[in-house]
Amino acid sequence: MTYQVLARKWRPRNFREMAGQGHVLKTLINSLDNDRLHHAYLFTGTRGVGKTTIARILARCLNCEKGVTSEPCGECSACTEIDQGRFIDLIEVDAASRTKVEDTRELLDNVQYSPTRGRFKVYLIDEVHMLSGHSFNALLKTLEEPPPHVKFLLATTDPQKLPITVLSRCLQFNLKNISPERLVEHIKHILDEEKVPYEEPALWQLGRAAQGSVRDCLTLLDQAIGYCEGEITDTAVRAFLGTIDQSVIHELVDTLIANDAAAMLKIIDAAADHAPDFSSVLADLLSYLHRVAIAQVLPDGIDNSQGDRQRVLDHAGTIAAETLQLYYQIALKSREDLPFAIDARAGLEMALLRMLAFAPAGVPIVPQAHLSADEVAPDMQDPEDKVKKKPPVNEAITGHSRLISSRADVPLPKPAKTPAAKDEAQSAAIQTSAVRANSSTAAEVKTLAENAPQEKDSAQPLAEKGDVLSKDRLSLQTLSSDQWISLFFQLGLDGITRSITANCLLGEVKGRHITLILDESQTSVFNEEQQRRIKSAFDKYFQEELQLEIKTGKIDAETPSAWRERMEQERLQAAIIEFENDEMVKEILERFSGVIQPDTIEPTSPKQY
Repeated sequence: MTYQVLARKWRPRNFREMAGQGHVLKTLINSLDNDRLHHAYLFTGTRGVGKTTIARILARCLNCEKGVTSEPCGECSACTEIDQGRFIDLIEVDAASRTKVEDTRELLDNVQYSPTRGRFKVYLIDEVHMLSGHSFNALLKTLEEPPPHVKFLLATTDPQKLPITVLSRCLQFNLKNISPERLVEHIKHILDEEKVPYEEPALWQLGRAAQGSVRDCLTLLDQAIGYCEGEITDTAVRAFLGTIDQSVIHELVDTLIANDAAAMLKIIDAAADHAPDFSSVLADLLSYLHRVAIAQVLPDGIDNSQGDRQRVLDHAGTIAAETLQLYYQIALKSREDLPFAIDARAGLEMALLRMLAFAPAGVPIVPQAHLSADEVAPDMQDPEDKVKKKPPVNEAITGHSRLISSRADVPLPKPAKTPAAKDEAQSAAIQTSAVRANSSTAAEVKTLAENAPQEKDSAQPLAEKGDVLSKDRLSLQTLSSDQWISLFFQLGLDGITRSITANCLLGEVKGRHITLILDESQTSVFNEEQQRRIKSAFDKYFQEELQLEIKTGKIDAETPSAWRERMEQERLQAAIIEFENDEMVKEILERFSGVIQPDTIEPTSPKQY
């Protein structure tokens, strides 16, 4: 007996056997059961999602000898002949090979005649977008007002190419790509019926490789059965698909976290022995980073289809969210550039090295043995030096004046020059402010700034108001809840671990046993890895092995996170008040009808954390 491929052998013969497309099937079933039939149906979607299959099932429903029904019997001569492709009143046309207007006219010559055997004469036109413009014109009138015994079933992968006049005459159904979960469920059923043993991870490989197409999935399944010679295993499927074991992706992410380029290249070199498709490796990395990002927001939303749910959660708790987004964006852009790389392996290696090169690692401090502070490029200077060294008033106003719109018809009187008493706090406030004026030019404002009388500002930096962090090393024996915020900023935590700890309060301290109370809202991102990292920071700070317990509960005091937010608000308010009270700013506002925009003011008082 001749072997029949799975895609044809397991083609659905009724709506119940369809994989997915419930939104389309529900409409068709209700229409058939309630005798509300349209004369033209258009099915759109990518390859292998069921367009032609649904059209053939619909033809059976219309011509079943038991009557128009959503459940054809499958036993009568009409159902059998349609299934075998020899029903005389089902006219199937491949529009790709019959594009000429003469072909369409020949097809429509017999429309007026009644069906020979069936209830309806059904015209199934596949890839209808391939018809020429003249062919569509010839079809339009018949498509709009066909005889009552005629039904048109059109299928296309590219509905954008159809004239709007054709679209408006059809009921349009857009078939969706099938999810990997649904494909795996479908091929499980087929393998059970075919009595072929399998490993479930192998089926997930096939389901993802099919990219939403049922036909492609069954074709790959045929190939897997032939390749494996018995049981379908995950290793064998990976071999013929050119994919790699998921553990390789885990190891690559580990090297990204460890910033270890040498280990990363060794992993790729070892994977190359199995001749993988490196573009697929990059795609798998993208898919994994996506799952990690989802885990950071919704840990319960991660499935265990690949048996690595805990690994995903561990990475979600280790990689900072902003760093993860950077990795994803670089991988995404690298996929676009992959065709231009020397080869796919080089493209993958450069993508991973680019992730390491651009990963946040703080601001570099350039050795300045032969450079003065003024000669060092601004973006290379130590951040603390930038805070300490503030620009003179005239430079601050020059930069500030770019935010002032000019009107040439307003003259500016020249005030007499006076010595400028340039106070540092005043200069910094002006530098980080934003004033929008209705008149004057940047040069005029600079002139005013250089020559306006200066007064000593009485505002004091925020650091002089108290609430300053203690930078003294704390002792475990005298540690109390009042010292928690100071301790937090000395622990040296970073990333998501720092964020979690910032939402804790210090509870009980007994000997070497410390208890932290974690805000209930942070429990979704807290796991054993975070517990270990926090404990390690405490052990390192106090230089001894501690017992750290982290409980969840309601927070009734100020956490480091809340303290930091309060400090930021106070710094901002101080900067706004300082700026609004500046005499030179007042004069600029009065002279040029300016308006202060508070949301553009940034504080320059030093942070206490």
